[in-house]
Amino acid sequence: MEFETILFDVSDHIATVTLNRPEKLNAFNQRMCDEFSAVWTALRDDDDVRVVVLRAAGDRAFCTGVDVVEGIDMAANPWSQLDPGLQLSPKQNSVWKPVVCAVHGMAAGGAFYWINESDIIICSDDATFFDPHVTYGMTAALEPIGLTRRMPLGDVLRVALLGLDERMSAARALQVGLVTEVVDRDRLWDRARELAAIIAAKPPAAIQGTVKAIWQSLDMGRNQALAMGVSYTLIGNPIGTAEVDRATAARPEWTLR
Repeated sequence: MEFETILFDVSDHIATVTLNRPEKLNAFNQRMCDEFSAVWTALRDDDDVRVVVLRAAGDRAFCTGVDVVEGIDMAANPWSQLDPGLQLSPKQNSVWKPVVCAVHGMAAGGAFYWINESDIIICSDDATFFDPHVTYGMTAALEPIGLTRRMPLGDVLRVALLGLDERMSAARALQVGLVTEVVDRDRLWDRARELAAIIAAKPPAAIQGTVKAIWQSLDMGRNQALAMGVSYTLIGNPIGTAEVDRATAARPEWTLR
């Protein structure tokens, strides 16, 4: 596939998707929304792809949200308008292959469509996270609602209400659980690839079932989620047999994080 706003590559069962509008701080326009619809569909249906690495080109930003100059297509009737996340977000496109998101520079507003629905988020030490909606007189709703699944409520409210007057640092993002690792900028892409390679080496049915079970449980009560989880273990392990023979499998090299 050929794209205008993103770069796309697949190798060793890993798809690398790169936001590629650095001159616009990787802000998304309608073309990028449409291209992500296409790429998520392709990734969902391509069983050769086991993991996705999501990253961004340029020096200054991962993404600063919607392109306010070009904008995106919105219906005139407010009750017919759709959230751009329906096109941009992996889980809303039923992609259960893990997404490793590598954030650098500014991550603002609509950038959280991707961040909120990634499975492992790492960032460089220059990353900053903020939501400018209220500063411009707009209600901050969709992005912070997604963030409440990842961060303590007080920190979400601080990001949402302070707008452009404060940015969350990489160190603070690590403290509150938004990211799981902070690395030097020149190591960011390599580290994301390393994590993806570790996941890609594992049985894909088990990985995808795990991702789907955990994410879908967020919309359920505990007992309902556990009941669903039991059914997923039966689907993922036919007649109770795991895909890997533990007696003959190579012992992994443990790492302490």
